[in-house]
Amino acid sequence: MTDGQIRVFLLDDHELVRRGLHDLLSLEDDLQIVGEAASASEALARIPACRPDVAVLDVRLPDGSGVEVCREIRSLLPDVGCLMLTSYADDEAMVDALLAGAGGYVLKNIRGDDLVDAVRRIASGESLLDPKATERVLERLRAGNGGDERLAPLTGQERRILDLIGEGLTNRQIGERLHLAEKTVKNYVSSLLAKLGMERRTQAAAYIARLDEHDKR
Repeated sequence: MTDGQIRVFLLDDHELVRRGLHDLLSLEDDLQIVGEAASASEALARIPACRPDVAVLDVRLPDGSGVEVCREIRSLLPDVGCLMLTSYADDEAMVDALLAGAGGYVLKNIRGDDLVDAVRRIASGESLLDPKATERVLERLRAGNGGDERLAPLTGQERRILDLIGEGLTNRQIGERLHLAEKTVKNYVSSLLAKLGMERRTQAAAYIARLDEHDKR
């Protein structure tokens, strides 16, 4: 923060939503909008130059996920607090946001005053993620891993892609199924293979097949 001003960056693919957020937050004397983006790629290019204190990130984007943006930004600029904004209550997305280093996860139907308060709290280093709810979700996620700890580091999106690899889908087919660019899917596949300690997708396909067989027993 500079001179008591909290620098805020906005990421949402809907212009009307961004404009509404801009107008709402700009009314506060201590909040300053320093940049905006409509896509994950734009955000990743602009946030480092804008140096915000808080990035308000839409979870669902046309070219990826706000959670991935959060992970990249937190890795590059750990002092930037990330507040995830979404239209849907999604346990997996909340866990992904938690693992990506987000400080908060709120629905878009949040009251204006509460959103302003959330931005201020994220800027001060607080976490808005409810500890009990988070632990409940993590327990459920662990239970769904079939007891295999190797799956724990995977994000929700990586786990979905792993399942589709197990179904025999190509990167292009997975992209069509999940509304992602083929290059984005390729990046996800490389990441999940690295986390699983594997070199080829055929290994991943065989692994998930064995896991599914184990779950059926």
